[in-house]
Amino acid sequence: MKKSVLKMNNEYKTVAQSEIQMSQLMLPTHANFGGKIHGGYILYLLDQIAFACASKHSGQYCVTASVDIVDFLTPVEVGNLITMKASVNYVGNSSMIVGIRVEAENVRTGEVKHCNSSYFTMVAKGDDGEKITVPGLILKNKTEICRFLNGAKSLNMKAERGRANCDVDIVNGGYKEDLKDYRVKFELS
Repeated sequence: MKKSVLKMNNEYKTVAQSEIQMSQLMLPTHANFGGKIHGGYILYLLDQIAFACASKHSGQYCVTASVDIVDFLTPVEVGNLITMKASVNYVGNSSMIVGIRVEAENVRTGEVKHCNSSYFTMVAKGDDGEKITVPGLILKNKTEICRFLNGAKSLNMKAERGRANCDVDIVNGGYKEDLKDYRVKFELS
């Protein structure tokens, strides 16, 4: 597998060099029957800004590997101006975690509310479609260090989740104690 080589001046970039901001007015065509903006439409916009941010950092085409966390905190109304702010929080070899904050502004009153936070894992691809090494990050303050460490922790937890042990002892019923606080009923055959 051939790896593309980074230029010397792109070995490391600051978080600020990847930051991107996008605003869009929410129209009735983006709304559900309750008059709120579809979560799926917000996800579509989040994916666009994650792509732009990761591509800006890596200088390469990027693909979405996973959507790690999407917290819908408050609904977005028709007529709100949403502003999405994204930056690369963590870099691996070819992957980047892009953190995105979404704020909705009532354009009539000026009230701004934080309505969404999300984290997308993006992977840089070279012209041959293979993964490509991305520039490292220059961390300049406590917030950037904290975000990087949280990204590393998130990836470690994701790796552990992928190794979930499903060796359940059905005969002795030990699983019943583990599940006693959950809303489950057992009807094993």
